[in-house]
Amino acid sequence: MRIKQIFRTLLLCLFSIPAQTQLVSAPEPQAAIIAGVVTDTDDAVIPGATISIDGPDPIQTISTADGSFTLNNLRPSASYHVTVAAHGFANWSSPSIVLQPGQHLDLSEIHLIVSALETSVTAMLPEQIALEQVKLQEKQRVFGVVPNFYVSYDQQFVPLPTKLKYQLAFRSATDVVTIAGAAILAGANQASDGKPNYVQGAKGFGQRFGAAYAGAATDVIIGGAVLPSLLHQDPRYFYQGVGTKKSRALHAISAPFIAKGDNGKWQFNYSSVGGDLAAGAIANAYYPKSDRGPGLVFNGFAIATGGRIANALAQEFILRRITSHSHEQKDPVP
Repeated sequence: MRIKQIFRTLLLCLFSIPAQTQLVSAPEPQAAIIAGVVTDTDDAVIPGATISIDGPDPIQTISTADGSFTLNNLRPSASYHVTVAAHGFANWSSPSIVLQPGQHLDLSEIHLIVSALETSVTAMLPEQIALEQVKLQEKQRVFGVVPNFYVSYDQQFVPLPTKLKYQLAFRSATDVVTIAGAAILAGANQASDGKPNYVQGAKGFGQRFGAAYAGAATDVIIGGAVLPSLLHQDPRYFYQGVGTKKSRALHAISAPFIAKGDNGKWQFNYSSVGGDLAAGAIANAYYPKSDRGPGLVFNGFAIATGGRIANALAQEFILRRITSHSHEQKDPVP
């Protein structure tokens, strides 16, 4: 009997614990992150690639203009596989990945290989693709009038053969608007009686016109054809069109100094810099003696560089909207 009373007392104590008493749960483990950059086998970045991750919480994202991506809020201790796909390339897949709490994993070895089908097609047609690009670029005119031939809005990079580099330069140098621009500049210098220090009258206008046109023509031929052919560089400006305003502005400002090589990699723009300096040096042969000297070369280089920067900024933020045929090329992938 006494044992029963003791047992009842124990049961009453157990069931009389206050209802509001709660167990303290363990803190949630800190989420992990996977980041990386998608490139091809030549280390050229690939924007617009699709990055997918399977596991407890499948996620999909797109690589940015610089090829980078970030996958946030991933569960630690879970198994994931990352898959990367891009048009024209074979898919890339990671081995099984198990993340630690708070880990930031950097996948730095994502190099996509051109697919066999893409290789067989593009290997036969690179010059044809380049020819079509140049044909379209030769139709590009601001307000349908001012030539805008040296801008590539097409995101498919194909190197220009030497023949097309000379064709584009000759087309630009002989365009009626280029010739008219030299005449307008000669008239302005004639009216202000500024440099070059030629005489007034018809003779002086002819000399000023010849000097202005010769300067423009030698610059575009040397900087847009001769040096790019010898140095294997592309003379065009490659429109970025995506990313932050800061990154686009930096891309434009660097254009006179950074060029894309025929191998698709960015490198110092020896062609543009050399073309501007060479045009100034050649001008010493036909400018009046009073205007000749190192100052003619370096002042001309500084003016040309400033003009290239201003033009590149206008290309990046303004001119595409008012350039004919520009939207017939492949838009940048955000």
